[in-house]
Amino acid sequence: MTAVDVLAEPDWLAREAAHVERMRRWTVPHQERRSRGEKHPVLDFLFTYYSYRPSHLERWQPGPGVALAGPAARRFLDRKGYVETADGVVLDPAGFTEGKTRTAEFVLGLLTATASRAPRLSCFGLHEWAMVYREPADSVRHNQVPLRLGSAGTDEVVDSLDIRCGHFDAFRFFTADARPRNELTPARETQVAFEQPGCLHANMDLFKWAYKLDPFVPAELVADGFELAVEIRTLDMRASPYDLAALGYPPVRIETAEGRAEYARAQGDFARRAAPVRARLIAHCHSLVGAAP
Repeated sequence: MTAVDVLAEPDWLAREAAHVERMRRWTVPHQERRSRGEKHPVLDFLFTYYSYRPSHLERWQPGPGVALAGPAARRFLDRKGYVETADGVVLDPAGFTEGKTRTAEFVLGLLTATASRAPRLSCFGLHEWAMVYREPADSVRHNQVPLRLGSAGTDEVVDSLDIRCGHFDAFRFFTADARPRNELTPARETQVAFEQPGCLHANMDLFKWAYKLDPFVPAELVADGFELAVEIRTLDMRASPYDLAALGYPPVRIETAEGRAEYARAQGDFARRAAPVRARLIAHCHSLVGAAP
């Protein structure tokens, strides 16, 4: 991971400013809501389930193999892992630890396996319904908003449809009564074998796999994963049993044939849009693993 590309100060300052402005569209409203103690059933997920801090999301970094020229680059020396060279300020390759190498190897294996499979578009977002199945109304995760069909109506939808969730980090939140109804039994140990590119959660997780490699990944790649995750999360919750119309999220009524077709079309579109982000992450992990000591 020796520095080979030198970014002139005006160039990297412009990239940094563009990234900060891009991410503040999301981080500033989140921080304002949090200061008011206000929950958002759709967008909070991007900052709570995913553990990347808003301040880190705003922070720009070039990734490995890039030297930042000019005196302004010396402020990067206040961050962990940067060193000064004759070319400019760069990430210290020694900071790519054995732990980071293992993470990159796992992400490489998972994403390569996922990309090798055809997308399956028949789950219809029922994972969110399975998370509230036969659950008392005051115990559901987003109990500040009503269920569109009420508790009984929600349970009837789950009873009437087949559940085919293969994503462990969704399946683990199923209610005890919903788990046996799932056609699959995903586990952490079988994650690489189960994940497929039609899964909304697998595509949202591209954001997670990018930030897990921070700072050894360009900030723009993290941002691309984040913004894709925002859009996917929106579909995820529009297709959920929650009534979010008052917040500006009209429902995708997966309890109907028309709604399921609408969901599958959107799911297929996200699979296509996620593919290049996944491919960039795969290529980046190849580079990191190949250069690791």
